Amino acid sequence: MTIDIIDLTDPEYSDLSPVQLSMVRVAQAKKDKILATAEEEKAEMFQVLTSNHFERSTAYDLYVQQVDADAEEQVNTVREDLILQLAYESLGSEGDENGPYRYPQNPNYNLSYSERFLVVRNYYMEATDDPNARLQAYGMDSLARSYLGEFYQTLYDLLASYC
Repeated sequence: MTIDIIDLTDPEYSDLSPVQLSMVRVAQAKKDKILATAEEEKAEMFQVLTSNHFERSTAYDLYVQQVDADAEEQVNTVREDLILQLAYESLGSEGDENGPYRYPQNPNYNLSYSERFLVVRNYYMEATDDPNARLQAYGMDSLARSYLGEFYQTLYDLLASYC
């Protein structure tokens, strides 16, 4: 597998933990799937246009531009999420006098609110596969209210959307 979702030098790549390497591989697989899907969509449209004798139409060029732009936007979202996950994972290996940072046992208050959002979201997404139980547990989490601040309701709405 060629890793091109993010630019890392060989020393940076070798410094990644196994968990971080796994995150990079998963993100790369998502990127490859997005690009493959885009190529399939473009090929299908070309066949439709060819069967109707419109292969030289500018409609295909416009369609290709739109599909490429959508794919690039999706890839950028995956890339940004990976960068945040890698940053959090490297922060997660640190800790304080209470031990390593982990939500909810030892939350990291040095994180920005958006990074805290990701930490709590990941915690609840990994806790259970049942969306209703996840939402109920999150609703009873008093630490999350103070830890997330204004992002509490956003995460609540996100978890509720899975129900």
